[in-house]
Amino acid sequence: MSIVVTGATGHLGRLVVEGLLAAGVPAGQVAAVVRNKEKAADLAERGVELRVADYNAPETLAGVFGAGDKVLLVSGSEVGRRVPQHRAVIDAARAAGVAHLVYTGVLGGPDADFDLADEHKATEQAVLDSGLPYTFLRNGWYHENYTEHLAPVLAHGAVVGSAGGGRVASAARADYAAAAVAVLTGEGHEGRAYELSGDVAWTFPEYAAEIAARSGKPVAYRQVAPAEHLAVLTGAGLPEPMAAILVDVDAAIARGLLAGGSGDLSRLIGRPTTPLTDAVAAALKG
Repeated sequence: MSIVVTGATGHLGRLVVEGLLAAGVPAGQVAAVVRNKEKAADLAERGVELRVADYNAPETLAGVFGAGDKVLLVSGSEVGRRVPQHRAVIDAARAAGVAHLVYTGVLGGPDADFDLADEHKATEQAVLDSGLPYTFLRNGWYHENYTEHLAPVLAHGAVVGSAGGGRVASAARADYAAAAVAVLTGEGHEGRAYELSGDVAWTFPEYAAEIAARSGKPVAYRQVAPAEHLAVLTGAGLPEPMAAILVDVDAAIARGLLAGGSGDLSRLIGRPTTPLTDAVAAALKG
């Protein structure tokens, strides 16, 4: 039996593999599913088994999983293509007879009514239809969704959005990875859906004030109408479909859908979640 992590060279997948090794799982019992072996050469050198496959090529998934494996399906990054990608992984996992399939979805699960959640909801249903033992890790927002893009904020002195006073209970990507490690190495998680979010929900005015305090530069939140928000994002170079999704996310934030509050994440990882202040400070240090 192996613990298999898909998307293992992505930001989240790599953190999960590192977390498994740090937790004492023997490297020989960890398998990393990758598209490019060269990007995972360091993992192979440490004894992690590399299994080459591509979400977009279902035939490459044959033989990637084994009977009794625990599998973490890290959701794909190609919005609009994820349902067939995920179904290909689920079908391969079912054919192999894996023991446990863990999926990284989105906060709110079937109750999430914003566009970005649609593919996650369809994937959860596909997992349920497969009959496989499962756990849903419904991840909230990552701090890094925002803190990795501080350069334009500092350049313009503004955090621009259309979320109003809505709150976001974000957490560090490493926190969500730690939750996945806890589920993959623990017991009693089958058939569970965890609503994962940070311990503290913040508003965008509070986020802007934190950036200003940490950087010593004037930064404020600028609330705009959704149409203007869309124009700002496309003007910055984002394709319109992705920009529209982000504007829709802000509308969901305004409705309170990303405010979290379940406490599932801190309970799973056995510690408080990483504060946003730490993420801002780390991003400003570069």
